[in-house]
Amino acid sequence: MFSKYKKPGTAHVAPASNVAALKPAAPAPVTAQAPITPRASLMKVMPTRAAEVVPADREKKRKERLGEIKLELHKALLENLNLAALENASETDLRNEINAIATETLEEMGIVLNREERATVTQDLFFEVKGLGPLETLLKDDSVNDILVNGPRQIFVERGGKLELTDVTFKDEKHLLRIIDKIVSAVGRRVDESNPYVDARLADGSRFNAMVGPIAVDGSLVSIRKFKKEKLGIDDLVRFGAFSEEMAAYLQAAVATRLNIIVSGGTGSGKTTTLNALSSFIANDERVLTIEDTAELQLQQIHVGRMESRPPNVEGKGAVTQRDCLKNALRMRPDRIIVGETRGEEVIDMLQAMNTGHDGSMTTIHANSARDGVSRLENMIAMAGIEMPIKAMRSQISSAVNLIVQASRLQDGSRRMTSITEITGMEGDVISMQEIFKFQRIGLTPENKIIGHFTATGVRSHFSDRFKLWGYDLPPHIFEPLVAE
Repeated sequence: MFSKYKKPGTAHVAPASNVAALKPAAPAPVTAQAPITPRASLMKVMPTRAAEVVPADREKKRKERLGEIKLELHKALLENLNLAALENASETDLRNEINAIATETLEEMGIVLNREERATVTQDLFFEVKGLGPLETLLKDDSVNDILVNGPRQIFVERGGKLELTDVTFKDEKHLLRIIDKIVSAVGRRVDESNPYVDARLADGSRFNAMVGPIAVDGSLVSIRKFKKEKLGIDDLVRFGAFSEEMAAYLQAAVATRLNIIVSGGTGSGKTTTLNALSSFIANDERVLTIEDTAELQLQQIHVGRMESRPPNVEGKGAVTQRDCLKNALRMRPDRIIVGETRGEEVIDMLQAMNTGHDGSMTTIHANSARDGVSRLENMIAMAGIEMPIKAMRSQISSAVNLIVQASRLQDGSRRMTSITEITGMEGDVISMQEIFKFQRIGLTPENKIIGHFTATGVRSHFSDRFKLWGYDLPPHIFEPLVAE
């Protein structure tokens, strides 16, 4: 029945007919912690668990039964499919072949599945052969932003800024390692005991990071930051409440008049999304070069050159760092240089580029405020081994960086642009800064949603004259603070 992709010279061995005898590894039981009684009545009673999936008993037994069946069918596929011949097979041919093998195997096992169960099993088997196994369903779910795997039995996802524990699991650690190896080998990288961590990207551009044993103690750790297929523009972010129309008008003028901008924020605060949106204001007649460790930026211009750093090979050679890419980019006649994230010694070359004719360059850094962002730049310069007086270092930063945009993920999971701050120069040994816009928090709703609004601080932009000369005469009222009613 399935001779087209069957291994030559192999005979189909029927698995045991008694499914009840199958004993796959059962999921590790989750022990709920005893609730903690607050010492004082003023304290809130904290939930005992952040997230937990408790399916109905019938549904749980059904999934366990399907899991046992899938294990046997997967063994049959590995025994009978000629995987080398499948490289050029179409999706339709492969699905038909998998369905044929599954049908014959189920008949030999004496198992009858309804149409829904048959479709589920066949789909899962297809994902095992051509996709990423259990992760494939989560990758196709548009509501999922992040996938976090803590060993084979615990997979979390982030939806709407909140973490949820899913009922998706791997068979065991070997199953998880096989999927990890499948991902990293596709991009020419490796992960094993001698190199226990890896950073890569999936075929759709999603960022992938994995750490395996012996460093990962309780099973391999995987994190996937999903790649957004739709390109969010400034209008989309304003509609979602990430910032206000006045802030958008100001940022348009800042990007169009070639101010050097740093997007600052914590992990998952939306720095890359903000950088993508800001890039929409760059004119199509400019040459833009992007440099990243993992290519994520989705610039919307015609003339864009993308570069990605490379880790060392097995012998520890052949590494190409962001700094190497940045040095080479300066010789490629860029109008603007955009570095996905500045985190090390490349900060020196980035600041020099901003100071030597590449106005309008942008990058992101990890920091909790604009002032912290400046301190982090100073620390990165010091870590690069450059011996420079503190005043000269700060003078270099103040003349290179014009604007710091602070992005934050708030406690309710929402992402906001909480501050836009200008760097206006030096006052003695201190970098002078002024905040133009901010997010004013007022309180919390009973559902723990943050109440607040965006407002100007009342300070006139230091670059107002520059905006006017470039044809962006912003109305004075956008710099006026909101008056509380």
